[in-house]
Amino acid sequence: MKPKSIWANLTVSDLERTTRFYNALGFEANGTPNSQLTSFFFGDSKLVIHFFARDVLQANVNMELTNPQQANEVIFTLSAETRDQVDRWADEIRDAGGTLVSEPESKDGFYGFVFADPDGHKFNVFHM
Repeated sequence: MKPKSIWANLTVSDLERTTRFYNALGFEANGTPNSQLTSFFFGDSKLVIHFFARDVLQANVNMELTNPQQANEVIFTLSAETRDQVDRWADEIRDAGGTLVSEPESKDGFYGFVFADPDGHKFNVFHM
């Protein structure tokens, strides 16, 4: 296999809240949000993550979708350049309405934390 590209599709319960959250964190929008999805670029490689209204994505796949408040479908890792940046991001995430699952800490040569967006999607933040 040699895919042309890869992106992620996640479900959310409130598209407007999701758009506000990722805008507040400074992520670049991928197009204009609509009644079905909001979408953002992540990282220098510009990985696209589409956040679909749950019922919209569920209607288009033939499988059960995970409830991110109860289980993880995937955990993304965001790479920080410095420990200070890790700490700043933790503050920005709290201010934007995210939840820190763990506070910034040193562990196994990494400094970082885990946060959840308003729908419960988990992200690691690490400085290595």
